[in-house]
Amino acid sequence: MALQLGALREALIDAGASEEKAKAAAEELAGYDSRLASIDARLHGIDSRLSMLTWVSGILFAVVLTSQALIWTAQGRIDGQLAAMTTTLAHVEQLVAKP
Repeated sequence: MALQLGALREALIDAGASEEKAKAAAEELAGYDSRLASIDARLHGIDSRLSMLTWVSGILFAVVLTSQALIWTAQGRIDGQLAAMTTTLAHVEQLVAKP
């Protein structure tokens, strides 16, 4: 015997439907209910995965942003050291150029 919604079957019989038609309608609706529950469960799984992907993407974005900030800081230090070396080299060249 297929799955059916008993209350619906009884209501259809009380409303005047034949026993066979009420049983068939209740079985068909129970099948749809089962399929909808299956779809809902799959959507819940997808929602959970999307939530996890959102968190992972946020963490990855934070790591990339932090890395970029560290690169900019290092570049600023290197530029400062290069400027100091250029100044020192210019001073040394002036000292060597004097007779």
